[in-house]
Amino acid sequence: MEHPENDAQYTGLNVNSGVAQPPSVNPYLQRRPRRKPLPTASELVDGILKGDVTMLSRAVTLVESLAPEHYNISQEVIEKCLPHSGKSHRIGITGVPGAGKSTSIDVFGLHVLKQGGKLAVLAIDPSSERTKGSILGDKTRMEKLSTHPDAFIRPSPSAGSLGGVARKTRETIVLCEAAGFNNIFVETVGVGQSETAVHSMVDFFLLIQIAGAGDELQGIKRGIMEMADGIVINKADGENINAAQLAQAQFRSALHLFPPTESGWKPEVLTYSGYYELGIPEVWDMIDRYFDFVTKNGYFDVRRNRQARYWMYETIDEQLRRHFYENPEIKSMLESSEADVLANRRSSFAAATDVLDKYFKK
Repeated sequence: MEHPENDAQYTGLNVNSGVAQPPSVNPYLQRRPRRKPLPTASELVDGILKGDVTMLSRAVTLVESLAPEHYNISQEVIEKCLPHSGKSHRIGITGVPGAGKSTSIDVFGLHVLKQGGKLAVLAIDPSSERTKGSILGDKTRMEKLSTHPDAFIRPSPSAGSLGGVARKTRETIVLCEAAGFNNIFVETVGVGQSETAVHSMVDFFLLIQIAGAGDELQGIKRGIMEMADGIVINKADGENINAAQLAQAQFRSALHLFPPTESGWKPEVLTYSGYYELGIPEVWDMIDRYFDFVTKNGYFDVRRNRQARYWMYETIDEQLRRHFYENPEIKSMLESSEADVLANRRSSFAAATDVLDKYFKK
């Protein structure tokens, strides 16, 4: 390549030699220390029983993990924490999207913590059906509660499997109780199938509704009202007070159409405002009255025992499903059977029967 700057006619031109090529990696970069190795089950249990939130978070991560090696450790931790659990009030909170569940949990939680004790909030966040991702943004709407030293907030993605999420949430409750949290809030993804799963792991089921959004009759038609131990109408403030009181009357009338609850408790309907923090003590007095009522008549223990039996069978179902789909022979057979079904060479029922026969004859 010709360089005209080296020509004799440009003798007055001063050409610098330039600088050396800078390194591709910053020489002043300080390497971050590697992540600590995975603690043993005994270390996790010791940390949880001491109330160490960091160890509790790591144990919950293992519970939510799909890795087989994490599953064995998490089950050992849960087994050792089980004798220290069961000493809390478990409250499920649900409602239509936009009803103000997260805002209500913020003010409810602060009210509970003023009375003493510790609070754990387990928020089940919906996952995208397309990307399978989840925002996990419930914590951002609990501004005051998230900075409280006695509160632990853990959002979890639904990840498209309600059964799996429900099991993980149930196991997380055990870990939180062993860590000394005597109040557990479980927030659901909204009105849907997840309510049935959450209802099977809590002591009190609170349904949050809003007025003037067509929810009155919809709520009456849905079976969710049969599960609710208490119904509260949010956003009862300003010009919306009359609409909230009308909705309250409608829900009270609707509750008369339902058969008596097994516990003997009559669900109450109250109004409140989570944003302006109005009517919060009245809502919590209702919950306290419920716990006093079911403790005296013995239904509290009956419900806990029934839930333990339910989760035993749910765990059996999940283990059978996991063992089936992780079987190498079944995996290969499922691929060929699926191809036959898609090509209309076999019916779906015949292909499923062959796969199951192969599995049970092993």
